[in-house]
Amino acid sequence: MKPTARPGSFEDLDLRVGRIVAVEIAATRKPTYRISVDLGPEIGVKQSCGAFRNYSPEGLVGRLVIAAVNLGPKQMGPETSEVLVLGVTNPQGETIYLTTESAVPPGAPIF
Repeated sequence: MKPTARPGSFEDLDLRVGRIVAVEIAATRKPTYRISVDLGPEIGVKQSCGAFRNYSPEGLVGRLVIAAVNLGPKQMGPETSEVLVLGVTNPQGETIYLTTESAVPPGAPIF
């Protein structure tokens, strides 16, 4: 377990629901997708590089995901990841994206 977070640190994160609108093979060392995520009218479409290669690109398009939108850009080789799509590793070592239980609009804040 990680150390106890300082009070208010969770509120510093801007977590939003996004809809995947496009997926391409990223130009990174590790097998990664360049994922375009629609985060609603306030934020727009942002790019994320993610190791969700156990999904087909077609299987990801249209899916709702949870993304951290205020961590700043991260350079991943020649790619720039603007948001972090959240995921978890399953027992087989595959990355599984976090999603909502039912449909909500892109840009909805997580609390």
